[in-house]
Amino acid sequence: MKYKQIITILVIFTAILSLFASTFGVFSTGGIGQHDITSIYGNRVSIYGKGLYQNDSISVASQGIAQDIITMILGIPLLTASLYLSRKGLLKGKLLLSGTLAYFLYTYTSYSFLWMYNSLFLIYVMLMSISFFAFLLTMMSFDIESLPLHFNKKFPVKFLGSLFIFIGISIGLMWIGRIIPPLITHSIPPSLEHYTTLPIQALDLGFIVPLAFLTGILIIKKKPFGYLLSSIITTKGITMLTSITAMIIGQISLGVKVSSIELIIFPAFNLIIIYCLFLVMKNVKEIVK
Repeated sequence: MKYKQIITILVIFTAILSLFASTFGVFSTGGIGQHDITSIYGNRVSIYGKGLYQNDSISVASQGIAQDIITMILGIPLLTASLYLSRKGLLKGKLLLSGTLAYFLYTYTSYSFLWMYNSLFLIYVMLMSISFFAFLLTMMSFDIESLPLHFNKKFPVKFLGSLFIFIGISIGLMWIGRIIPPLITHSIPPSLEHYTTLPIQALDLGFIVPLAFLTGILIIKKKPFGYLLSSIITTKGITMLTSITAMIIGQISLGVKVSSIELIIFPAFNLIIIYCLFLVMKNVKEIVK
């Protein structure tokens, strides 16, 4: 694998720093406890008031803790396992590694821009940067043009491509449906709470939705880059959607109202994307040189 040593170093740092950040996020204590404030928009917001996320709303804090747990029990083990497999020269390992790094990049980009400022801010920025360069170098290590040769001819490109496009449409419509009505009425989206903007919606509409469309089109046309993107989006999808499912459970447990659409669509996508990763890994052929 090209750039093996530098990728290994970056991945190890990602694993160590994310373990520290997620552990601290879950187990930190202190603070005045739950309380209400009035936001600059004039709305009452329930603040979590405990631990690392004490200045975040109950909704966002519950999501952060849930994602930290998934990072510890799924993200970091998958990151280290995929690094081990990729260092052995296995294509499946490299595909899993690129997708898992995409999860860490997305996660700590959102932590850097969404969460209220806390003592781990520089750690979040470091993780965002390290995971970005590890992801970039891993992507550059693939021989893109020969990638289709590593997949079985029965690889279900039309099924996966159609699914990715459907997921892109669904996420796009869900977020647009939340954003457009307040824009029309010149009001504030309820989910904004005491924050200044909508980073998750910006990331999804700016990157995830277009990526889902692009991946769907390229894999249906059996383009080399489509095979790589489909592998990345399925791996990233499993870790991210598992986190979102855990977030929904965490919000409900703290009495936060969750949209019925989100309650159905994200767990459903989670189950489907797990099956998709099974299909991808099943159809990868390891070519011994």
